[in-house]
Amino acid sequence: MSETCPPFQNILIMAHPQVTEAAQHCTQIADFMRSQGVQAAHGLIYDADLRQRLQAGEFDLLIALGGDGTMLRAGHLCAPHDVPILGINMGRFGFLTEVKQDQWREVLPRLCTGEFWFEHRMMLHAEQWRDDVLLGSWEVLNEIVVSRGHIVRPVHLIASVDGRYLATYVADALIAATPTGSTAYALAAGGPILPPELRNILLVAVAPHLSIDRAIVLSEGSSVSITVATDHQAVLSPDGQAPVELADGDRVDASASEHTVRFLRFQDPGYFYRNLTPHMSQNPSTTGNSR
Repeated sequence: MSETCPPFQNILIMAHPQVTEAAQHCTQIADFMRSQGVQAAHGLIYDADLRQRLQAGEFDLLIALGGDGTMLRAGHLCAPHDVPILGINMGRFGFLTEVKQDQWREVLPRLCTGEFWFEHRMMLHAEQWRDDVLLGSWEVLNEIVVSRGHIVRPVHLIASVDGRYLATYVADALIAATPTGSTAYALAAGGPILPPELRNILLVAVAPHLSIDRAIVLSEGSSVSITVATDHQAVLSPDGQAPVELADGDRVDASASEHTVRFLRFQDPGYFYRNLTPHMSQNPSTTGNSR
């Protein structure tokens, strides 16, 4: 899985603004990379000027400091421009990050010697349709969730795969997740863990009532459509972002995106399975949010 790559010439380091120590480390990492002969800029993950410079092709690597939430935001930003991401964990969980907070000085010199590989992760392209009108589209790394809103009543959701009827779910929500998302909300809802290199969509119902109560892994290349059939509020949440209101009859389509997130890895490719047990023993709700 190794790839031969030229040394990085211009690196962007971005920190989550709510992680106090991340901004300090951000400056230190930028200074360290400059000492290695690499150009480096740094700032916060929401800095509009730095984001525009990345989108313009100025940087060839993003180092993201935060938790898994920061890695999701980095993926949304970098994937359309094919910029790889290295995550340094400043959060609580770190399913997606690569380097521990106290290890970056040891491992970052390997960026200059090519001792790394790229892990390619599938994204979903999701669209909201009302009749024949496209109302919105999103690129997500974890999942889309179609769920009930403020009213505590299950929603009726009609799921189709590749244009063919699958099932009508009566549930709190239906999750369409990537393999990356299989360790997020889908895992909490009882779904299976998928290896990150797969390109399959995972369907998991949340609190289904007299409906299919088992997760379904779709064939690679399949797409899914979820149609709302309810007389009360339903919402769409892409990668945990602000909910989008759905009307009765709205359809949400999801398929593999043309974009791929590239995570830079120093660990051997077996890291995913080796880290599963340590990750499963953590509960971020008891130690703080994963940012």
